[in-house]
Amino acid sequence: MASTSPAADPVRILTDLIRCASVTPSEAGVLDVLERALTPLGFAVTRLRFEGNGSYPVDNLFATRGSASGPAGPHLLFNGHTDVVPPGDRALWTHEPFGAEIADGLLYGRGAVDMKSGIAAFVAALASAPQAGRISLAITNDEEADGINGTARILEWAAAQGHKFDFAIVGEPSATTRVGDSIKIGRRGSLNGKIVVTGIQGHVAYPHKALNPLPVAAGLVTALSGTLDDGNEQFPPSNLEFTSIDVGNTVTNVIPATVTLRFNVRFNDKWTPESLEESIREAIESQDDENCRIDFEVSGLPSRSFLSPPGGGVDALVATIEALTGSKPELSTGGGTSDARFVAQYCPVVECGLPGPTMHKADENVVLADLADLTALYAAFLTRYLGAS
Repeated sequence: MASTSPAADPVRILTDLIRCASVTPSEAGVLDVLERALTPLGFAVTRLRFEGNGSYPVDNLFATRGSASGPAGPHLLFNGHTDVVPPGDRALWTHEPFGAEIADGLLYGRGAVDMKSGIAAFVAALASAPQAGRISLAITNDEEADGINGTARILEWAAAQGHKFDFAIVGEPSATTRVGDSIKIGRRGSLNGKIVVTGIQGHVAYPHKALNPLPVAAGLVTALSGTLDDGNEQFPPSNLEFTSIDVGNTVTNVIPATVTLRFNVRFNDKWTPESLEESIREAIESQDDENCRIDFEVSGLPSRSFLSPPGGGVDALVATIEALTGSKPELSTGGGTSDARFVAQYCPVVECGLPGPTMHKADENVVLADLADLTALYAAFLTRYLGAS
């Protein structure tokens, strides 16, 4: 029988979480809410504050129940983030962004879908979880922005403490139209790049006295844009997309001295960040520079692609969803990046959460029936995976 404690009610937990205005990196009491919910369930909670590495300080939480000397069973990790994007123009909201108002079967608020709902559902499911095995949660308040002092740092710390995980779930929105219709078993990698083309500034009436970098930049955009491969059975093709072309020129009679191009590549497992950087550099060097100087650099820290293989937790999750819904989920690798890219360095990981049509929008909301379905899914998976009879 499911527990009747407040920790078993996902709506109550989600309401408390949303009422904390935890816009990155402000914690705003949201981790206190989680600690109060997890402690009565037997979890040892550790608060972790990381800073440095060129980024702002971030508050994080790691909680664990069970030990290596306890009942036999696997070690399951749940990962999620409590930070949210800003609400934006509040005039576009018909409900208070941090009010957690309920109307017509919907609960409104920033983070209702992305992804305080996933955390609330998992914590509620824990109230009826078997005591076999081990369960840990790695929760950060920095996924929506830099992501430097968040999940990656928590997992580094956990590894140093001797924690080893067998499987992980990230509670990000992953479903398409209903809970369980799609889970993400992998993600493409992401690489940001910057190209600066330098010529000679001059008057447009005297082009022979200048060196216009724009034609060279245009040639680079044409040469580099588009798909880089044909993809494979697991991943769509890799693609490079230019996102900014900037000359810093506000007048029409001056040939600019420089053009700055910025781009992003989403790449499959045919590439590593290193091989991709080398390929881009070779493509740039093969273009006619027309006596301009071309400088290329990778911006920030690229993320690698990952793919969780069949078996273990993946098969258990698929079987759970099929038992509950009558159909197997799509095993997807589409979409953007998430903190699963950090988790994948330690164990197989799958993203399993709600549909997300309103995430980051005004009047972000979760369907309460979906929240109940996700809680039931997590609870059934915990029972199946941890081996309870």
